[in-house]
Amino acid sequence: MARSSDRRSPLALVLLALLAEEPMHPYRMRQMIKERGKDKIANVAARNSVYQTIDRLLRTSLIAVRETSRDERRPERTVYELTGAGRDALRSWTRAMLASPAREFPEFPAALASLMLLAPEDVLEQLSARAAALAAEIATREAEVASVPGLPRLFTLDDEYLLAVRGAELRWVDGVVAALRSGELTWSEEWIRAIAEKVEGGGN
Repeated sequence: MARSSDRRSPLALVLLALLAEEPMHPYRMRQMIKERGKDKIANVAARNSVYQTIDRLLRTSLIAVRETSRDERRPERTVYELTGAGRDALRSWTRAMLASPAREFPEFPAALASLMLLAPEDVLEQLSARAAALAAEIATREAEVASVPGLPRLFTLDDEYLLAVRGAELRWVDGVVAALRSGELTWSEEWIRAIAEKVEGGGN
């Protein structure tokens, strides 16, 4: 069996943190993640993702079944609770995620590495759309944070970080868009081919 420390994920961490508050069933966990806006840091778009992660945490003994409830009007619901090993994992995962930058593979850098396959005008259009989407996301998240006045900063650090990251990305994208519009950043198939031949030739 893989060590629990090898199977950590943002969703698993969020679920363990919820169970550290009180025992609950998966439907309630998913509901609370959405209510608290934590679906920005843990992907629960697919309903099965919560249940699959719960099954994995159960197999590794980080959680246990507290009880199974039956109601004539609802399907059977299993309530889970945190185990001692789960509490230890919750703390160790949190420490590791805080201290060590993860090696992640987001889509955007991969697309940037291939953007020369598109025409500069096309890239300008796509990045302009991205900038608009980023600005809208930032405005929405700022409004969500402001909708809960007086909440101590301790409870909004994740939102603060995500806003800072998105803000930095928007400023960078705006700079690239400006360079594309001015013609400072441009390319053609002939120019790319010439660069490739020069690199393959060792720069001679």
